[in-house]
Amino acid sequence: MTGPSRRNILMGASAGIAALASLSRKAAAQKPDNALEVDMLPDAERVAGVSFTPDERQQMVGAIEERLEAIRALRGVAKPNTLAPAQVFDPRLSGIAYDTGETNAVNVTPPEPGIPPASGDHIAFAPVAQLSHWIRTKQLTCRELTDLYLARIKAHDSKLNAWITLTPERARAEADALDAEIEAGKVRGPLHGIPYGLKDLFDAEGAPVTWGAEPYKDQVAETDSAIVKRLHAAGAVLLGKTSCGALAYGDIWYGAVTRNPFDPREGSSGSSAGSASATAAGLCAFAIGTETLGSLVSPSHRCGTTALRPTFGRVSRAGGMALCWSLDKVGPMVRHVEDIPLIMDALNGFDPADAASIPTGFSYPGREAGKGLTLGFAPAWADAANDAELAAFEKAKALAGKVVEVKLPDLPQEPLFQQLLAEAAATFEDLTLSDRDDMMKWQEDAAWPNSFRAVRFLTAIDLIQIDRLRRLWMQAINEMFDGIDIIIGPNFTSGLLTPTNFTGHPCLVMRAGFQETRPRSLFNAESEEDIATALTPVAVSLWAPLFGETRLLAFGADLERELEVAGKRPDL
Repeated sequence: MTGPSRRNILMGASAGIAALASLSRKAAAQKPDNALEVDMLPDAERVAGVSFTPDERQQMVGAIEERLEAIRALRGVAKPNTLAPAQVFDPRLSGIAYDTGETNAVNVTPPEPGIPPASGDHIAFAPVAQLSHWIRTKQLTCRELTDLYLARIKAHDSKLNAWITLTPERARAEADALDAEIEAGKVRGPLHGIPYGLKDLFDAEGAPVTWGAEPYKDQVAETDSAIVKRLHAAGAVLLGKTSCGALAYGDIWYGAVTRNPFDPREGSSGSSAGSASATAAGLCAFAIGTETLGSLVSPSHRCGTTALRPTFGRVSRAGGMALCWSLDKVGPMVRHVEDIPLIMDALNGFDPADAASIPTGFSYPGREAGKGLTLGFAPAWADAANDAELAAFEKAKALAGKVVEVKLPDLPQEPLFQQLLAEAAATFEDLTLSDRDDMMKWQEDAAWPNSFRAVRFLTAIDLIQIDRLRRLWMQAINEMFDGIDIIIGPNFTSGLLTPTNFTGHPCLVMRAGFQETRPRSLFNAESEEDIATALTPVAVSLWAPLFGETRLLAFGADLERELEVAGKRPDL
């Protein structure tokens, strides 16, 4: 999860009932009757950004005591991570008829399928459609492909720390069963026999589900999550659990730091750190990641993968760790844009087990769906762009049927981030109240433990006002897309990463090229040679209206073909 500077944001946070609860504990230590004293309120007022008179404070004391008692009762109620709030976010605005599709239909033609190359490395990096063709035509078995990826993980993951848990027994058993089905004339679909990695936020029966965090590293899943069930039904083979930043933030997990395969001196960014690293390194055919605020975009930008952040509510989150109920999204991470429709065909669909699930169909008729589209672009984005970004922008403009200038809504973004922090702190309240947050490896100011504590000083009133601002953003982004099919821009400096996450709009982040950079994170540097530049990936983002993934992916596939950079591999 990425976002604005936490330190700057949290300095502006307000005090709330939790702040008064803290004052009440202070009072209890001083007075046996646990009474809240009037002279405690001015300090709370200063943190809350309000001011009351002495008479008003005297009148408030009794009401505050009642609320504190209610909060104590609330904390006595068990609230597991699976318990969703009663208020559920829906990205759809009233009065608008959205085309959510009715049926699933996907058409991806494998590029020059031919015969499998002799080199296992070439097979490992092949597009999913090509792997599928080789398996379907019995030129490659599911077991051979599974063993190839397991061998590559054994050979290369010590440099990357992209996997927390491997499930080789399950993977080989699934592959053998799928080979038997092929011999019997049964093919489940394009994912039949395709091995993948699963971000370690999701349950897979019998396997650890650590959420990347020390307090949870001994958890073991009892059942499969919804997406594992869907992928299994489609024939995909689970290789294991990829690393994720602790509780879906960053690339630091309890065992290590996940690395970028194009320059292992730097972290892979996060929090879908392992999914991006493993996919970019050819350690799986594809992987599953999540995004709350940048966790698909940021590691894809760092590692050179392509990922889809689907419309909020399109993919079930049931059986996965909740961080922020109104923001969490699940999406595929791949090496080629047209791998995504094959995976989305399996992932898409309504699930009553996810309170925010929306009934949708998913279709991808092919690249023709991306022809003649209206492309939105802000000229100012080119001012600070590097050569790879500029090339992507220009090629995208050339592909579009029409290019129009876009202007970002004149609304503040910074308050939105407080809603994410508040939901996340509520989800993991027990960590804070039990002091188990001290067990977590990352303890800097920007890390979760400090953020969870600080956001407790946000008032309920402020949180409601932030939610109202969120609706203003929903309306404004909807207006911005009026007459526009796709918007292209830089991942971060566009100003669209945060608001489109809060409005639920789909985003395709894709490799645009490469640039010479020094490591953006250094680990154990011992000499000048350790900070030499390396050729590392650059990505751009494409955004579409709600449920506009079909045209988004078709246009992205055409742009990928024009850029001719998707095939470059890391030198491991």
